[in-house]
Amino acid sequence: MSGFLGNVDWREIAQACLDTLAMLGGSLVLTILLGLPLGIILFLTSPGQAWAHRAANGVLALLVNLLRSVPFIILLIVMIPVTMLLVGTSLGVLGAIPPLVVGTAPFFARLVETALREVDRNTIEAVQAMGATTRDLVFRALLPEALPGIIAGATVTAVALVSFTAMAGVVGAGGLGDLAIRFGYQRFQTDVMVVTVILLLVLVQFLQMAGDRLVLHFSR
Repeated sequence: MSGFLGNVDWREIAQACLDTLAMLGGSLVLTILLGLPLGIILFLTSPGQAWAHRAANGVLALLVNLLRSVPFIILLIVMIPVTMLLVGTSLGVLGAIPPLVVGTAPFFARLVETALREVDRNTIEAVQAMGATTRDLVFRALLPEALPGIIAGATVTAVALVSFTAMAGVVGAGGLGDLAIRFGYQRFQTDVMVVTVILLLVLVQFLQMAGDRLVLHFSR
């Protein structure tokens, strides 16, 4: 066993795990902070809703669709000047977070919009008939009713972020993806590749299980 894992430096593996978790945690928080309000605005400006506005909804939808259409590996490279401007570097964990957020916030916003669309129309109309403001509608009806769907969307986004953090290793972002590319692929160290892939699989399974439990808890 030790012979098969002879190329594995466990201290580097541990550091790569910490880098991946830092990228995942930082970018997931920022993705939710940006994607949640964006998804709510997309829903409220759609036809038949409180802020219905065809032009505003069309512009937002176009922006979201354009950002979702760009392959993440291209987005990483295109955003290098913006990333340098925002955080002063395009390398390491810090340099990976801006493109990760830009790549996943529109995706999460669409999932939030979809979850809000599944809220019973009768509930929305009942709240509006009682004279509730848009703020009350959002915080007392839409978000509580759509919470399980939003959590499910956040889980899907987190899983997507894991694959994006691995892809960010191509441009020197650090983490398990970076380790897999530098040692597993470029130096043909199969043992390093196997260990990093297993750790990524474990991380994805953990995120999915945690998300499923939260959805079940808030669905009761």
